[in-house]
Order: sequence, then structure tokens, then C-alpha cells
Amino acid sequence: MEAGDFKDFAKAMTDYIAEYLENIRDRQVVPSVKPGYLRPLVPEQAPEQPEPWTAVMADIERVVMTGVTHWHSPRFHAYFPTANSYPAIVADMLSGAIACIGFTWIASPACTELEVVMLDWLGQMLGLPEEFLARSGGEGGGVIQGTASEATLVALLGAKSRVMHRVREQHPDWTDSDILSKLVGYCNKQAHSSVERAGLLGGVKLRCLQPDGKRRLRADILRDAIREDKAKGLIPFYVVATLGTTSSCTFDALDEIGDVCAEDENLWLHVDAAYAGSAFICPEYRYLMKGIEKADSFNFNPHKWMLVNFDCSAMWLKQPRWIVDAFNVDPLYLKHDQQGSAPDYRHWQIPLGRRFRALKLWFVLRLYGVENLQKHIRKHIALAHLFEKLCLEDERFEIFEEVTMGLVCFKIKESNEVNEELLRTINGRGRIHLVPSKIDDVYFLRLAVCSRFTEEKDIQESWKEVKASADEVLKKLKK
Repeated sequence: MEAGDFKDFAKAMTDYIAEYLENIRDRQVVPSVKPGYLRPLVPEQAPEQPEPWTAVMADIERVVMTGVTHWHSPRFHAYFPTANSYPAIVADMLSGAIACIGFTWIASPACTELEVVMLDWLGQMLGLPEEFLARSGGEGGGVIQGTASEATLVALLGAKSRVMHRVREQHPDWTDSDILSKLVGYCNKQAHSSVERAGLLGGVKLRCLQPDGKRRLRADILRDAIREDKAKGLIPFYVVATLGTTSSCTFDALDEIGDVCAEDENLWLHVDAAYAGSAFICPEYRYLMKGIEKADSFNFNPHKWMLVNFDCSAMWLKQPRWIVDAFNVDPLYLKHDQQGSAPDYRHWQIPLGRRFRALKLWFVLRLYGVENLQKHIRKHIALAHLFEKLCLEDERFEIFEEVTMGLVCFKIKESNEVNEELLRTINGRGRIHLVPSKIDDVYFLRLAVCSRFTEEKDIQESWKEVKASADEVLKKLKK
């Protein structure tokens, strides 16, 4: 393909994307296809000769769109949002065109330097303490990871590197195996499964602690677990505080947990705010991150709720040297004359390769501005409160968890089995899409406001679907 064809193809695709997104409300949210649907729609082998780009365009609806779940439909309410915006799409085009692999500063200086500055911009928007920002002149700074799961693992490995260094100094006769077998980390039982997975990948024990009655990890719960483990000869080294759990968007008592971690120099405090962190650009929600100055690392996903396309997970570290030391393999072919003058981000992450993801942040922050991003967050939260109000006006329903962000956890005042049938009925009708969760053996439904296209009329329509499904289920129950 030459430049002329590329221009025509790109223009046609741009028109198609705009048309798709602007009319996404008209599409069925979840496709009706069965596993294996796609193979019969394409040839058995790749073509020997090139096809025209027009043939590819002609096949998008037939092959791809028939099997797409439309995450950006205003009637998609499952999981949490995945962000999407025109500025971010255009930035991804430029990133794809530049196609650098920014593992070192010299590999593409703009790739590294724009990321340093964008993480400072973003950190200031959230009100993060200065020691997390590169502009402070201290050791700290930010980095874009692929996902919050990666950030949790990276933080764990940094914590592991730091504690092993300290324990070796105290017990020079202990082997690495001796130390590793004693390490233990902690999180809320309601923390994302990726926290437990980080323990498995990091080769350390990780305890999921039972939270209080409001699903929050509190200081006394953590302190008791630490005391118990130290009595067994174990070495507590890592704590994850979750701000906005996946199941019900609850917030651990970060300020209290930070005090517990400060009592033991070995304890690294990582804050996972994957979804809810975007809301901290609004000053009225920053009370939920009280105590953030006590953390060693902090992470949230602009690619969830801040209009930056996947993948863009922002992570800040007060002392990145522990991660750099843990990951530092420095072959001659990756060395350069400016080492030490700027971050070589390959040392701050698990993969060596990295795309020019800072472009997405730069485009979105400039073309929306902080004010419009705040409006976007506030609008979603207001829509969630609208759905909450509609639920509470129907005496058959109850709210399972306090609505703080753009998530509503609700159920019929009936058994788990009835609520399971309610979800099957809602999703079976095909007009909206929800997923469930279960806490302390209570099954409930989650409605997340996900799409940037969602308006009040969409929430009203979604409520009508829920209500009609409830009518159907409860009618069967009475028979």
C-alpha cells in the first residue's frame, strides 16, 4: 500500500469510526453469535495476492461487527467503563505511525520526556503529593503501565526488592529462599483478583483479609493480621489499599492503613484506584484519598474513566530505585551516553518494549481541558444517582452499597436465586447488559455508567428494562 491508497483507506476508516460511534445506540449491545461463528466467514488461508482495501472495508460489518460487544453503547452497564474519545483515537494513529519502541531515552527522547511531563500534569490534577512528581526534583515520578494489574505486580516486586535488601543486612546468613519463604503481603478480600495474582507471580504469600461491615479494610484488621504473622516468624512487607473495589466500589481506610504501614519500615503501601482514581480530578472526591501521602506507590487507569483509550495505566512511585534495581539488566546494546539524566522506563515495568502512550494523555488533556474532564466524571456520577433514585422509588428493590461513583449495586428484595433469574432475564432480552457480583453470600446486580454517550434518557430506558424484567420474574414466582 502506497501513501495515496493509505490516505483513501484512512479517510474511509475515519468516516466509518465516526459513524459507528455516533450511531452506536442503535446496535444490539451483546452479539447473538456462538463460539466459532467467525471461521466460516473467512477463507481457510491467507490470500496469496493482495486484496484492495475496499474489500477489507466491505467485510468489517459481516465479519467483525457481528461479533462485537459494544462497550461504548449507552446501554452497556457491565464491569467498569473503558475509555474512548476522538482525541485519543487520533493520538493512537500518530503513535502507530511513529512506531517507536521507547525502552530507553535515546530510543526516542520525546517518548520518554512527554511521559514524564504528562504524569506530572496528571498528578497535579489529582492533587498528589509533590514527592510523587518528577518536577519536585526528588527521586519520585510517574510511569504509564499497561494495566493496573501490571502496576500492582511492579509495586509488589519493588517492595520485595526493598525488604530483601534490608533483611539481608540484618541476617547475612539467610539465603534468598529463606527470606522469600517468610514474606507475606495483605489486601482487602474485596480487592481485585489481580492483587492475589501478583502474589502468585511474585512467589510470595498474600493474605486477603476480611473487611469490616462496610467492606473496608481498616487499621485494626490489618494490625491484627501483621501481629499474628510476626508471631509465626513471617515478615510482612506489602499492603494494597483499594480505593474503589471492583465488586461494589468501596474504599479502604487509606489514612488508617498508612499509619499501620508507617509503624514498620518493611511495609510498602500500594494504592490501587484503578476505576475511582479518575474522580480525584474533582476536588470534592479527594476526601476518599485522604492519607495518600503515606503511600509508596499509587495507580489508576485513565483508560477506564478519563477518555484515554486503552492502554494507559498511570503509576507513581516515591522511590522507583527499588523497582529499577529489581529489573535492571543492562546489556551493552541498550546503554547510551545520557544514562542517569532521564528515566529509562524499561526499568520501571515488566516488558522491555513500550509504545508512545503519552501522546494519548497529551491529546486528551489539551483537547478536553481539565474542566470538561471533570464535567464528564460528574455527569456519570449524577446518572448513577438517577438510577439509584429510580430503584429506591420501587419498593421491590434495594441498594446493596452506598453509591459514591458511577456504579449502582442493587437487587430485588428476594433470594439469590430470584436475583440470578432477574439478571438472566435482563441480559436475555438483549437491550442492556449487566454483570453480577456476590459479597458475603449476597448476590446482587451491578449497573455501571460506562459510555460517554450515556444520557438521562438512556438511564430511564435501562431502568424500564430492569423493571420489566422484574415484573416478569416476580410474576413467575407467584405462580
